[in-house]
Amino acid sequence: MTLDDLGFSSRAIHAGQEPDPTTGAVVPPIHQVSTYKQDGVGGLRGGYEYSRSANPTRAALEECIAALEGGERGFAFASGLAGEDTVLRALLVPGDHVVVPSDAYGGTYRLFNRVLKPWGADHSIATVADVESVRAAIRPETRMVWVETPTNPLLGIADIAAIAEVTHEAGALLVVDNTFASPYLQNPIALGADVVVHSTTKYAGGHSDVVGGAVVVAPGARTRDGESVTERVAFHQNSMGAVAGPFDAWLVLRGLKTLAVRMERHCDNAETVVDFLQSHPGVTAVHYPGLPNHPNHDIAARQMKRFGGMVAFRVKGGEDVAAKVCGETELWTLGESLGGVESLIEHPGRMTHASVAGTELEVPGDLIRLSVGIEDAPDLIADLRQALDRLT
Repeated sequence: MTLDDLGFSSRAIHAGQEPDPTTGAVVPPIHQVSTYKQDGVGGLRGGYEYSRSANPTRAALEECIAALEGGERGFAFASGLAGEDTVLRALLVPGDHVVVPSDAYGGTYRLFNRVLKPWGADHSIATVADVESVRAAIRPETRMVWVETPTNPLLGIADIAAIAEVTHEAGALLVVDNTFASPYLQNPIALGADVVVHSTTKYAGGHSDVVGGAVVVAPGARTRDGESVTERVAFHQNSMGAVAGPFDAWLVLRGLKTLAVRMERHCDNAETVVDFLQSHPGVTAVHYPGLPNHPNHDIAARQMKRFGGMVAFRVKGGEDVAAKVCGETELWTLGESLGGVESLIEHPGRMTHASVAGTELEVPGDLIRLSVGIEDAPDLIADLRQALDRLT
């Protein structure tokens, strides 16, 4: 039986995680080591010489995440942004152009606008929910189209297969940030993506106790010049060195084992919360791809297993009221990040997306973002109700 024959949870539990050959331990050990004894000059045991280049615990995580995404190879990083930066440096040179979502994570846009642009890689903005907007943004020098789906924080949906076709027609590479969906709910490589990126801090780790990132490359992916994307990313991962530490890799690997069961509960709770929000008089709009009135609901239903645990909504009274609601919940924790077992509430305009204020990516001031956890749904609703009833 090969990994390809196994279901998602079986791969999450077993890919890259054979029992330790020395002790029989069923959980891969944490190889907290920087260097390795060589059997003569250049005589490496298992290919390990220095832990920036390779580490057995990190290798286990990389094999597992690649198996879950259906990729040729996985790479684990110290953070999601470290993974993003490595991909961009590996696949772009000054003078290249990237199409970036109009509804992107603020940290990602900051990387494009304030790090990559001064370096020489330009970008333009497109509404990734509209394939024609992406097509119109592509230039002769475009080497990459960057997509989030669902987007952060407005939960927009991009048609990955359609955008992949447009991207490849232009000879460019499609990179998909799959953090919000997780590999359990969505597999961009199967839909035509060349590279998938994750903040493993979020659903992959799932317990708000680790910061990490991952990159997975599609089988056979090549640049316009015919170079292997896998080899380019591998070279830059080692050269730039922003790798996941052994303990962090172990924590993410542990989280992946329960990803499927956690995501089912996240989705169940999110659907219940959405039903409540739609009925509350203080809520003016609910953003969730599972709603039939979501602009790209049909696309989400086609390319996602379920609709995820992220919800955004807008409230009466504007920005100040939205910020106050975020500060008045008791069970919902006011905090940035997402994807953990606990429910989080935040004000994107003043928190996660403050870096895009005043740009074309600025988010509405009356917007609240929820990361719906796995607590009991009635308790989550009761807490939201008391805050909304008092403040809207």
